[in-house]
Amino acid sequence: MKLGIIGAGNIATAIIGGSIKSGNFKGGDIWVFDIFPDKSEQCREKFGVNIAESTDFLASESDVLILAVKPKDFPSLLTELNEALKKNDPLLISMAAGLSIEYISSFLSYNARVARLMTNINALIGEAMTAYCVNERVNEDDEKLVDTLCGSIGVGVKLDETYFPLFGVLAGCGPAFAYMYIEEYARAGVKIGLNKQLSLKIAAQTVLGSAKLIMESDAHPYELIDRVCTPGGTTIEGIAALKECGFDNAIIKAVDSSLEKDRRLEEAKKIKAKP
Repeated sequence: MKLGIIGAGNIATAIIGGSIKSGNFKGGDIWVFDIFPDKSEQCREKFGVNIAESTDFLASESDVLILAVKPKDFPSLLTELNEALKKNDPLLISMAAGLSIEYISSFLSYNARVARLMTNINALIGEAMTAYCVNERVNEDDEKLVDTLCGSIGVGVKLDETYFPLFGVLAGCGPAFAYMYIEEYARAGVKIGLNKQLSLKIAAQTVLGSAKLIMESDAHPYELIDRVCTPGGTTIEGIAALKECGFDNAIIKAVDSSLEKDRRLEEAKKIKAKP
């Protein structure tokens, strides 16, 4: 199977690295094109992939074609490649944020097999949370391949496309919220007498281990909280302080605010798109 990738940015590179590391693909199975040749060359040197001579070559020869370019470039790219794609009929996988399958398909003159992926920055270390959806032409084998690609950079989940904006806020904005918690937790460590580097290491590993325990156990987070808290102890005192300062409401407000902003941006796009 020949996997083509148009665009060699951070997420595309993460997919390449994850796919090869997991053994799902070999470097020789992957062909990459980027408008900046040095990016393609870096992929070749690091992963042993092939450099494609053009986007038309990838559209004509790929069994699976990942579109990892900026959303604004989709209309011109798909219009340009339409005939080659129509003749070859590869599985198209879009990595573009905010572009629906219907929108992507509108630039093609045939009923293409289209899948859409939405991931987050943690793909860079193979620990992303990725959602995917597919159109009606995508068959069972296609869907398995999409799920495999998601698994090569972390954890994947099939999701109805209508929920993608909600997923984008939780999984897309969430890392920044987690980074902020870790940073402020480390600063608290400095306040009580530890140096910043050590505090940051403690904070990051504590969050990492806590997340893994939730993922790998059947216990509800509050059950785990209760296990850590002893009556009259130090942890419950800290929990009470977090509650008093509105920690839980602050998290909910952060997610609500991000979602509200996302909806305003989407509405602005619709208004701008009207003739």
